[in-house]
Order: sequence, then C-alpha cells, then structure tokens
Amino acid sequence: MAPSSLPMFQQRVEQQLQHLLASKIPKTSLLYDAMAYSLLLGGKRIRPYLVYAVGQLLGAKLEDLDAAATAIEAIHCYSLIHDDLPAMDDDALRRGKPTCHIAFNEATAILAGDALQALAFEALCDHAYIQVTPSRQLAMVKALARAAGASGMCAGQAIDLAHTNQQVALTTLEQMHRLKTGALIECTVQLAYYASPIDAPTVLADLRQFADALGLAFQVQDDILDIESDTETLGKPQGSDVKANKSTYPALLGLQGAKQKAQQLYHDAIAALQRLPYDTTELQHFAHYIIARKF
Repeated sequence: MAPSSLPMFQQRVEQQLQHLLASKIPKTSLLYDAMAYSLLLGGKRIRPYLVYAVGQLLGAKLEDLDAAATAIEAIHCYSLIHDDLPAMDDDALRRGKPTCHIAFNEATAILAGDALQALAFEALCDHAYIQVTPSRQLAMVKALARAAGASGMCAGQAIDLAHTNQQVALTTLEQMHRLKTGALIECTVQLAYYASPIDAPTVLADLRQFADALGLAFQVQDDILDIESDTETLGKPQGSDVKANKSTYPALLGLQGAKQKAQQLYHDAIAALQRLPYDTTELQHFAHYIIARKF
C-alpha cells in the first residue's frame, strides 16, 4: 500500500517542475522541448517524495523543500537520459515512451541531460528560502554534487559499464547500486535534513541508514521486476538486464534469494526509522511500497 501522502507530493513536484522549466529555459528552443519531454514524462517521483516526507517530519517548510525536490528530480531525469544513450544502456523506451535520443536525436539528448544537471544546482541556489541558513543551503548543494558525481551516481554507472558481460561478487554489485541508485536516494534525506531546523547528527545518521537500505531494496525489486513484470507495466523493456548480460540480484542469489534480500533490506530500513524520535508511519508505508510495487 502506498503512503497516503504520495499523490499529494507527486502533484506538488509536478507543478514545481513545470514552474522551474518555464521560469529558466526559453520555451521556443528544441533544447527546452527535450528537457520538458524527459522531466515532465511522469514517473514514480520517489526522490521528491522522500524530500517532502522526511522534511515535513523534521519541521521543514514545504516551500523550502520545493527547491530540493525539483533539484533531485532534475538530476535523476538527467541520469536517465544519459543512461539510455547508445553509448550506455542503449534503451529505446522509458516510462512507456521513446527515450529522449529516439524522440529527438542523440546530440540533443546529451545537451538536455547536461542542462537538467545544471538546472538542478540553479534551483538550489536561486530559491528564496524561508528558514534555511546560507551555510545549510551550501550543505545542500555539496550533498547533491557528491551524490551525482564521481563519489556517487557517476561512479556507480562506471562500475556497471565496466562489469557488463561479467559476473561480479555480491559485494561489488552492492557497491555499484549504493552509488548508482542509492547515492541519490540517500541524498534526499540529507537535503530534507538541511532544509529543516533540526541540528542532530544522530537523526541524520539514522535517516541515512534508512535511505541506504531503501536504495538497495529499490534496486533489488527492480531486478525482480525485470524478470517477473512486463514491458507495458514497467514502461521500459522487460528483460533488458538479462539481454544486456548485466549482473543482478536474481542472477547472483536466485529469484527467491533476491526476494529474501529485499525483505531483509526492508526490515533494516524499518529498524532505522524506529530509532528516530518521530512518527515515521508514512515512511514505513513507503518502504513497504518500494518492495511491493509492480512497476
């Protein structure tokens, strides 16, 4: 069951993303069209949801969280555009639609991804915050830069490309996904924390442990769905990991072993939430939603 606040925050970030694009990019350009095509194509919006849900838990202003929510989704969408390119995963379908380089062209897709990455940092820097101090605003920028770059998402993608057509150890697979997928998910709770009035390192540590377990659980479930689901439900080619001969949790652990791994990570995430001095019911529902989803 999805948390009750998910639709509300999905709708809010859609409005904020539309406003961000309209206020920053000339609408008459092909670049705008490609950016809007990828950024506004829909999706689960789990990263913005976590920014809002965790931030609200910590007493942050929703208006202050808007910048972080849009920034992290812009980074995520840029990564999807580039991941789909022929030089990377070479995918033709994303969220049920042709990928950006198919809908436009490869050069425009590369530029759209580059521009979305830059737009994310512009969003964090330009926002008129209500209760976020300049030092914490800078911490938000630094956290997103680290999560998106060579210490996070890009490093994970590099490991993924380097080990295609190779069977890797479970530790290598987990390292790859902690960087490629998990770094941005962990960044959501950091952004929410820095946008809040809370100054408690133990709270941030527990939130990061929650996000770390959740990020891995998300990837394990993705690997399971690549086997059990279908292209129409997923919105991207089913079986693409097997076709590309990529290492996955079912390949290493077996399908049942992968499902047990997802359950273990779910319980790790819940344990981290239960250490927090807040009502984390909504986040607990969200953790279950991640491992129970069918798309």
